[in-house]
Amino acid sequence: MDKILSARVDESVIRTIGNLALTLRTTKKAVIEAAVLAYSEKTEKGKTTDPLEQTLGAWKRAESPEETLVHGKAAFRTAMVRHRR
Repeated sequence: MDKILSARVDESVIRTIGNLALTLRTTKKAVIEAAVLAYSEKTEKGKTTDPLEQTLGAWKRAESPEETLVHGKAAFRTAMVRHRR
């Protein structure tokens, strides 16, 4: 599904996109998509990405799981005492 993107772009860039679309006999959308994909491949070349590292960070905490549990229970108790009054 395509989504709409709105951005303020310099007029010369817009003309360049239009000229490229005419030269390549394609749409402006195709020119922009190809340019973004090429730029993405160029910048990520040689980089290895670990999906777990990007999505899961809870295991990298400075405190131990036991300390986290103690802090969580203390916060819960404090909240419950506040609501009893």
